[in-house]
Amino acid sequence: MRKALIVAVAFGFVPLVAGGCVSKGEYMKQVQATDQADRELAALKARYGKLVEENAALTGDLAKITKDRAELEQVLRSRSDELSKTIAELRRRIAALEGENTRLAKDLADERKAREDALQAKEEKVREVSSTYEQLLEKMKTEISQGQVTISELKGKLTVNLVEAILFDSGRAEVKPGGLVVLGKVIEILRTVTDKAVRIEGHTDNVPITGALAQRYPSNWELSAARAITVARYLQKQAIDPAGLSATGFGEYKPVADNSTVEGRAKNRRIEIVLVPKD
Repeated sequence: MRKALIVAVAFGFVPLVAGGCVSKGEYMKQVQATDQADRELAALKARYGKLVEENAALTGDLAKITKDRAELEQVLRSRSDELSKTIAELRRRIAALEGENTRLAKDLADERKAREDALQAKEEKVREVSSTYEQLLEKMKTEISQGQVTISELKGKLTVNLVEAILFDSGRAEVKPGGLVVLGKVIEILRTVTDKAVRIEGHTDNVPITGALAQRYPSNWELSAARAITVARYLQKQAIDPAGLSATGFGEYKPVADNSTVEGRAKNRRIEIVLVPKD
């Protein structure tokens, strides 16, 4: 391009010289203008080259960004699928838990009702025992006042304690006529009790059995058991259901008083008729 400009200038310069109209100063200005144009052209070429390089770099960056975007979209689609599966599984588990919660709530309500029913039944039984207790107190107030009988009630267990002297002669296991009258009062109340078992317990003091009596009752165990069985058999004869009767001899091993005194030994020699819940 520079040669073209020189040629153009030369051809322009010839007529001017020929005409004698171009000065040296004007010529130098034309030369300087041409040099300036060359420098600007070179700068433009350099700028163009740099722009080409930048464009190539940007094109590379764009290609990388496009690739990264495609990979990111693929990852996002994969994560979206996984998330959808996770959400579906969580919904399934929530539904299962809700079903389990409903079942547990029903079981809890059933258990609560069962406890309330059991408590109500227990309270009813306690009221029945209390009613029996009141009847026995009324029926046997004479014997109670004379210290021959004591009646106690604790946690649904009712105990009629009859001292030996009211039922048996010393060393004997046969009930005295007066004892049968006392037992008759107890039996009259027991006939009205159908949901309790009747346990007959025989107890003695700690004085060993000696002499001829020892041949029949080697120890207080045998004597206490024989007395308990005698009372149980009498209750059976009086229409008390034998399936709910039991007889036990404890001998001297469950004292209620001090065996070192006459009064204590007298209290320990006893028959206890105990009403307990049926098994």
